[in-house]
Amino acid sequence: MIVPSIDLERGRCVQLVSGEELAIDAGDPMPVAERFSVAGEIAVIDLDAAKGTGTNQALVECLVDRFDCRVGGGIRDAATARMWLDRGAAKVVIGTAATPEVLGSLPRDRVVAALDTKHGEVVVEGWRAGTGQTLGPRIEALKPFVGGFLVTVVEREGRMEGIDLSFVREVVEMADPVRVTVAGGVTTPEEVAAIDRLGADCQVGMALYTGRLGLADAVAAPLVSDREDGLWPTVVCDERGVALGLAYSNAESLRSAVERRQGVYWSRRRGLWAKGETSGDKQELLRIDLDCDRDALRFVVRQRGRGFCHLGLTTCWGPGGGLASLERTLQARRGQPVPGSYTNRLMDEPELLAAKLTEEARELAEATEGPHVAEEAADLAYFASVKLARHGLGWAEVERVLERRARRATRRPGDAKP
Repeated sequence: MIVPSIDLERGRCVQLVSGEELAIDAGDPMPVAERFSVAGEIAVIDLDAAKGTGTNQALVECLVDRFDCRVGGGIRDAATARMWLDRGAAKVVIGTAATPEVLGSLPRDRVVAALDTKHGEVVVEGWRAGTGQTLGPRIEALKPFVGGFLVTVVEREGRMEGIDLSFVREVVEMADPVRVTVAGGVTTPEEVAAIDRLGADCQVGMALYTGRLGLADAVAAPLVSDREDGLWPTVVCDERGVALGLAYSNAESLRSAVERRQGVYWSRRRGLWAKGETSGDKQELLRIDLDCDRDALRFVVRQRGRGFCHLGLTTCWGPGGGLASLERTLQARRGQPVPGSYTNRLMDEPELLAAKLTEEARELAEATEGPHVAEEAADLAYFASVKLARHGLGWAEVERVLERRARRATRRPGDAKP
């Protein structure tokens, strides 16, 4: 699978050839990250910090707040690594400072050691200093401390000359069982697929920026199908992971979905099919995931309108329930007030809503019996849902905050405020 790369220099998204010659200035990295995020994690590298010439920290923080990011560049100690993990980075990428002493104090599964090789020699300090070492000893020394390796072939980086698959195979074997991401020269879907079959991922920059490699083609490259029509079953889920229905995709529909950032599929009867074109129940495409066997997709979407099912229901298995159902009801009340509705009264009277939130939180805190605790928690969840809906938010945003907090590497005591 691919990891799209965003390299930052003086606040702009750039692509360099061999880390030196500026080839592309893509400007504001936010829209670039928005486009790349459909593929999953993004690699965000602060080139200025890596070279010791400045920092893009504020910009990287904004990217981490909105997207799943692997953060690298200028991380020279464990404290800086923990700072980025606490901030919500999915992973940290550590280069020159990748030593057992530094890595040993960090959560292994969220640390990637960056090993840059130039004509067979491991190089450090932004690719400017040689070490006299080859990859093998470095991988062996760091393997017990990391959850991944990023191996960049410097002489191929940014040149779109292809990647040496025999080299990838050797690195994967050396690093086993630690997952490897390779970078430098990846240009075609065939290379992405071959690297995936070898058990590695590839970090891609220049080929995506120039259009030499299409984002949708890169995402789809590892996919296979055992169907006569070659289609890929596509499970459609909402932001909270609830399955809305089953559809099918092919290369054409996937390209359209990625380009339009919509739920676009391949109908076995009608061909290319964009959900909601006639009904208005459109979908905003957030992310595409491949399953472990590479023969099925998951579309994570933000569903608009009545729902996914052609019968006007939320899911193809019925209307759904729980907090998601409550959330839809509250959103409907917000859009179309109902006379005499208590929910609308709460939305119109913020002082009343604040009082009820305080009251229900206190009652939940004081509850001691199981059923009573559940009832008070339900009351509080209702009023919290109204508060969210009043501000145009839902539980997906809450869960995103919780996920980001769960990534903190530094544990706080959590004492009550005075």
